[in-house]
Amino acid sequence: MTRNGDRTALDPLIARPREAPDVRTATAAADDWATVPPPAVRPVCTEAPSVYAVRTEEDLVTVRHAVRAATVGLGFGIVDQTRVVTAASELARNAYAHGGGGTLTLEPVRRGGRRGLRLTVRDEGPGIPDVESALTDGFTTGTGLGHGLGGARRLMDEFAIETAPGRGTTVVATRWTAP
Repeated sequence: MTRNGDRTALDPLIARPREAPDVRTATAAADDWATVPPPAVRPVCTEAPSVYAVRTEEDLVTVRHAVRAATVGLGFGIVDQTRVVTAASELARNAYAHGGGGTLTLEPVRRGGRRGLRLTVRDEGPGIPDVESALTDGFTTGTGLGHGLGGARRLMDEFAIETAPGRGTTVVATRWTAP
């Protein structure tokens, strides 16, 4: 025993208080990035829009975390959270891969007593020459499966694309909470 009566300093079998694990380590160990947002992302449930850069692979991860936090903050159920996160991920990846990067804006919205989340993804890439084909499952200009745009449209309640050759693409998609 030490002078102050603390046996933990001498006895290796007595449990010592542990430091809190690093969030990234604990999350990676659990292999569930959806449960703990990274330190740089704050939950988005204010009325003000939040804008996220989509320029790197890391930005895609940040977008997923931000959208998850926003859907949780707005009261979406787990199934709708997953739908919105998946749609946002597909749209952001398209902006990154095909549009040379861009932005994703998250905007909480209200209509008739319902709350929702509006995603606006913008890029300044080459645009989409044939939107109807791009929305068709199986259509791809790269190595993907070709379900991104069409899948995102099916996962959201409202979906619109504005594009022009050489002027980029803007996708606006909204999901509403259950009544």
